[in-house]
Amino acid sequence: MENRKKFSRTALAKAVSLLLGSTAGMPLYAQQAPQTEAVTPADVEIIQVRGVRSSMQEAADIKRNSMGVVDAISAEDIGKFPDTNLAESLQRITGVSISRTNGEGSEVTVRGFGGDNNMVTLNGRTMPSATTYGAGSGADGTTRGGSARAFDFSNLASESIRAVEVYKTGKANIATGGIGATLNVKTARPLDTEETVASVGLKAVHDTTNRTGNDVTPEISGIFSHALDNGKFGVSLSASHQRRDSGYTGATVNDWQVDYWDDIADADRSWNNADTEVINAPQQGQLYARPNDIRYAFSNTRRERDNAQLTLQFRPVDNFTATADYTFAENNLVEHRGEVGNWMQTGSNTKVVEFDNNLVKTPSYIQETYASAVDEGYEQQWREQTNTLKSAGLNLEYLVNDALTLMLDAHSSEMFSRGTGPRGSGELAVGLGAPIVTSREWFFGANLPTYQNVYDDTIPEKGANANGMVDAGDVGSSIARIRNASQESKIKQLKLDGMYELGDGRFDFGVEMRKMESRSIQTAGNNIALGNWNVGNPGEFGDLIQPFDLPGEFDDYSARPGGYGFIADPRALYTAALDLYPGIPTGVESSLSYDNIVEEDTKAVYFQVALGGELGGMPFDVLTGLRYEKTKSKSSSLVSQVYFSWEDNNDIIAYVDSTVPPEPANAENDYDYLLPSLDVTLHLSDDLVSRFSYSKTIARAGLGSLGVSASNFGGGGGSTLLGAQPTADASNPGLLPLESSNFDLSLEWYYNPFSYMSAGVFQKNVINFIGSRQVDQPLLGIRDVTGGPRAIAAAQAVRDAGFPLDDTYLFAMMAFNEFRNHPDMIARYGANPQFTGTQEQIDFLASNPGFDLRATDADPEMVFRTSTPDNNREAKIYGAEFAIQHFFGESGFGVQANYTIVRGDVGFNNNADPGESQFALIGLSDTANLIGIYEKDSWQARVAWNWRDKYLAEVNKGGSNNPRYEEAYWQIDVNVSYDINPQLTVFAEVLNLTGENSRSHARNEAMLWYLTDLGPRYQIGVRYDF
Repeated sequence: MENRKKFSRTALAKAVSLLLGSTAGMPLYAQQAPQTEAVTPADVEIIQVRGVRSSMQEAADIKRNSMGVVDAISAEDIGKFPDTNLAESLQRITGVSISRTNGEGSEVTVRGFGGDNNMVTLNGRTMPSATTYGAGSGADGTTRGGSARAFDFSNLASESIRAVEVYKTGKANIATGGIGATLNVKTARPLDTEETVASVGLKAVHDTTNRTGNDVTPEISGIFSHALDNGKFGVSLSASHQRRDSGYTGATVNDWQVDYWDDIADADRSWNNADTEVINAPQQGQLYARPNDIRYAFSNTRRERDNAQLTLQFRPVDNFTATADYTFAENNLVEHRGEVGNWMQTGSNTKVVEFDNNLVKTPSYIQETYASAVDEGYEQQWREQTNTLKSAGLNLEYLVNDALTLMLDAHSSEMFSRGTGPRGSGELAVGLGAPIVTSREWFFGANLPTYQNVYDDTIPEKGANANGMVDAGDVGSSIARIRNASQESKIKQLKLDGMYELGDGRFDFGVEMRKMESRSIQTAGNNIALGNWNVGNPGEFGDLIQPFDLPGEFDDYSARPGGYGFIADPRALYTAALDLYPGIPTGVESSLSYDNIVEEDTKAVYFQVALGGELGGMPFDVLTGLRYEKTKSKSSSLVSQVYFSWEDNNDIIAYVDSTVPPEPANAENDYDYLLPSLDVTLHLSDDLVSRFSYSKTIARAGLGSLGVSASNFGGGGGSTLLGAQPTADASNPGLLPLESSNFDLSLEWYYNPFSYMSAGVFQKNVINFIGSRQVDQPLLGIRDVTGGPRAIAAAQAVRDAGFPLDDTYLFAMMAFNEFRNHPDMIARYGANPQFTGTQEQIDFLASNPGFDLRATDADPEMVFRTSTPDNNREAKIYGAEFAIQHFFGESGFGVQANYTIVRGDVGFNNNADPGESQFALIGLSDTANLIGIYEKDSWQARVAWNWRDKYLAEVNKGGSNNPRYEEAYWQIDVNVSYDINPQLTVFAEVLNLTGENSRSHARNEAMLWYLTDLGPRYQIGVRYDF
């Protein structure tokens, strides 16, 4: 809220307005210095400062004149970095770090709290969030299911933003939801300056990772702002269009199985049987890890982002201002992704395993030989997603008299994230493979795990083209999937704020009503059998499949020679499959894996008092307030019936039963909080400011935890009869918000108009942290096909025949018993076929559809180890922030630097029992920025180094409750510009100058999760100010 105490708008008031802009419902309190005589415009020395230095001075003034701990970044500061989006601009602020997707910033972490625990506002208004991608398939680390509150800043370009303020301490007049911080994005308003502003910028972007798109893509942005009739009416319009064509090459491991080593030699035990040579074996009882696979991946991506905002202002008289605005942002993503996948086998296939010396022993070398050739996978995926934000708002500001100002603010905002791909999908995937691998070697321990295969395409029963080459004639299909996910969130908010001047202080008060509704949907991602799990019909797609040396695509890593890869358009592949496999679905399933709606109705009232005085001759300011907030929530879910299909030895897949209509389930919850806040500022001298802040803040649980349903059903990777443990997740609509008591203490020294140093410490004591509790229970009446009387009878038949009792032989025996009269079975093996234990029979079942096993009423209910979120944890987060900004006289050189330390008292125990879930604080890491600045005459330049230390990004990942640690990452960005004249500027930029890569791991660095090989981006452009 802009404080215009007098009706007349002086030149000084206009200057302050230009400096700070206006923030709906968020007053900033300036230091009130005692004056002995009136100040007139003639008494003010006008120093015209422009460019980067002006922007940095503005941000420093916001920090200095605010109550509590506030940092900011402003328009010129944003524009002078080559940032792809707003998140990358925010990472320059002390205590703020970001997560990246495909090398581009997405979500913001503040003081260790991730996006779900930060509140994002636009001009003081709470914004909705909606983020899905890749139908939430889990195929890689970028897919999202649409259940988060986190605002994805990659939807916002940085060019149209006036400033961003980061409130790190709670205040009574700020809406709840940000334990880490509240980030207020400010856009330009035409009557802030009452001057005509017009500017347009053009940029050409070259991403060195691009393969298939345009080598140069355009970006255009512009802003127009104009005041009419002596400042009574104003209009501003800003818009931008950006396209980026990029790619990456990467590697991933689907999952890591962790278990305790023992000395029992059993052919059913991975790496611990009589036929396996084990080198440097773990000690008895020591944890060891086994990877499921190694997958190399490529991605070709196109991102098109459009942003626009229209603002209209009307001030018929000096004491009344009406502002109407509309904001639009749309982000369209298209990605073609493919893999080369090599799955590990078990039992007697494993010939040699050598372990490293990590605490959780991890293989450094594995060698497997197969009695019958296995496949190498080449799955192709097509993803399309559109994220759209629309926000319409109205603000009325009325200066009742010299003392009282009232402001009414209302907005309606919505955000949609929808899959917009072919056949109604968010992800269309077609599994391919070549079933011609006779042996493999894996090499772990380096940053990039590698493999070496031996191929033989002359094995008659595999159906390859037998030409002695690995080519498209050896590649057939396996399983296809058509999936979609969407999230739609809406917020309606009404606020009435008042400000009453009290001479040396001020009294603020207000009421707020806010309604939020979010709906998350995921379609059933049922597997569609083409050539089936073991790959069938090599050569069926002809020249739709082209060779692609994926292992050779790594720029910064070396794969082993002799690897192969293929590339194909999955849209064309599936069109061809419709003819090859009549009866398969033509589009996305109409049945849903989940359909969850969360509604929250919040009402709040607050007051806060600002007072000033002196203590021992030192001026001080106090801002203290209370906020009372009450929320009623309702969760609704449509619960679909689920069944399991046993399709091969370890492939027990959950499906939605589309023949049974889903049933509704509802739950309600309510809670209220009284949230105090106190900010004390003591001016130790004209240049030295100390601050103390205390507040209570809350952050609501993630939307995915608040449904009334169970999801993520897992079959356990084998039969329950032989010890597999099915798993599931269940939501909890009764979750309470996290509640934090926050303490801040800081000291700031402003030793010249452009330079300052600051240091501060903080602590957050958080209760109601959401952990997990596990319970073994049946769910939804789902029956267990792998543990009933048919499985028991098949197990006995396996024993009687003298075969190894493992899931491969158990499934094959049960399938032969079940489908003895199946026409395909009789055609292949004659009347009354019997399972004789041959590899050919096992391959026949895996390669042909129609032999999947489903539960009957005679089977028992499946017992799931169910993980449910619960408010059963508390933790302490603490740390320190240091910052310096300095210009070296009139040399033109300057420097910015900051360092943030974040610690917590609950970490992940890497040596803990893999069967138990853990609670640990995620996102905590040290961060640093070092920025060199030059600005003199017509030249401006910046070199920015940004670093984030290793941090825990995920807990309880996969079947062994593993962590995911994002490894330390740093990046150098450069911007150089030259003013040809006061209107025309040319510039050149580089992002990720040295081509740094990202990597994450599990319990130790040898246990790779994701690796992404990235590269620099080069940008040149021109900006013209009319």
